[in-house]
Amino acid sequence: MSFWDQALEIARVDLRIERRVGDVLRIVLPFAVVALLVFPLALGVDLSAVSRLGPAVFWAIGILFGMQIALRHTADDRPERRDLYSLLGVDPSARFVGRCLSGSALMVVFLLVLLLATVVLYSPDLPEGWLLPVLAGLLLTAIGLTELGTLAGEVTAGLRNRTTLASLIVAPLALPLVIGASQTLESLARHTGILRWLILLVATDLALAVAGVALARPLEEASR
Repeated sequence: MSFWDQALEIARVDLRIERRVGDVLRIVLPFAVVALLVFPLALGVDLSAVSRLGPAVFWAIGILFGMQIALRHTADDRPERRDLYSLLGVDPSARFVGRCLSGSALMVVFLLVLLLATVVLYSPDLPEGWLLPVLAGLLLTAIGLTELGTLAGEVTAGLRNRTTLASLIVAPLALPLVIGASQTLESLARHTGILRWLILLVATDLALAVAGVALARPLEEASR
């Protein structure tokens, strides 16, 4: 099988497992929507300020729960499964790309549903022409967060408490994604350019992709 055939097959298997287990749609997404409801009440703000908080709450909850989706492979990545991929001759780089493809697909669905819930529950005062820029920022953020989570899972492979360690890696390194995603909508509200924030997201995604592919094989050998 070619590199991309391997990557697409791994993505297909991961999505099939997700369809059976349903962690994202049955657990993470409902809790994220509940968090949207609870967040204003916990802050004790009046209802007139809720619409202004909408975009910020969306990105805060999206990144927080999105990290759980990005790190879902870390908890399920058993040594037996890694050994099976090695015996089958699967390229570690193809495994990284395949997991990023499946994770990005789930992340995009999650963020889209969360965005819809935010619009319905908060009725945020969004500027005209916000949809396409926000969708672009959402897509780039989903890809970057998935790449970061997948890379963190590979770095911590074979270690005890790897899920906790992977979370500690993802949280600080996700800062460029958080800044770029949140400032995209904030710049629209201020009627200023968003190009620099989209470039930040694209650059972060490319850097993570190059690092993930380049380090996939060395990390695979180090985890044995």
